[in-house]
Amino acid sequence: MSSFSLTNDSLLGILNIIKFLFSITILLVGILLSENAALTDCDRFFYKPLIWFGVFLLLVSLTGFIGACFYNHLPRMLWVYHVLMFLLIVAGIIFTIFAFAVTNKGGGRLLPGAGYKVYRLGDYSNWLQNRLNNNRNWNKIKTCLVESKVCSDLYSKYWDVSFNKFHQKPLNPIQTGCCKPPNECGFTYVNPTRWVEENWQVYCENPDCKAWYNDQNILCYNCESCKAGVLDNIKHSWKKVRWFYVICQMLLIIMYAVGCFAFRNILIDES
Repeated sequence: MSSFSLTNDSLLGILNIIKFLFSITILLVGILLSENAALTDCDRFFYKPLIWFGVFLLLVSLTGFIGACFYNHLPRMLWVYHVLMFLLIVAGIIFTIFAFAVTNKGGGRLLPGAGYKVYRLGDYSNWLQNRLNNNRNWNKIKTCLVESKVCSDLYSKYWDVSFNKFHQKPLNPIQTGCCKPPNECGFTYVNPTRWVEENWQVYCENPDCKAWYNDQNILCYNCESCKAGVLDNIKHSWKKVRWFYVICQMLLIIMYAVGCFAFRNILIDES
């Protein structure tokens, strides 16, 4: 049995070193996005797929590198590597398509005369809604929102402005959905996080009106509008991640094709 070509051996080794470095880059991007998530730590768990993708790619790359370097002693290692790499690419493509699907729905609606948009939970994909309707997930996010003082910062910034001026401020989705009651509730404005509740049943049937409370630890954190605001942040974050996934998949497919060509030459030399 002849030894496999040094050129093919070197090519596979170089490709897997590149993939190894690439996997570290993906890990760093995932961790960076997680640490600097739009809600501080509040939506961190949505970045886990990217981190796990990086970890799996790192392990697969090590498998390929070992298989290329010690082919004479571990001939099956390269077969294992190519199977795992194929499964990783397929899984990545499926997740990328899924990410596009779940982030295409939803978005803010313009409010006449307002400087901000309003957000409805039902406008977003069912999968994202189910993730936030899970009490365990939402309780973590809700606690994080309180601790991150999103609404306290809103109060500190606009505590002395009139309702008309506040109504024209460019509030972000979290501030709009979690820190103030929905406009249709008809509450009387006192300051950005305090509103007088006067017979809310008369004004609308929105359940968020009943969920509102002036306590700084409650406000509208139990409102569907708050969940919608969180989902809008997640949607925009995932839009950035999904394009990163597309680039990753293109590079991996190219490297995988080159690796298959080199492996084919190895098998030809072995025959």
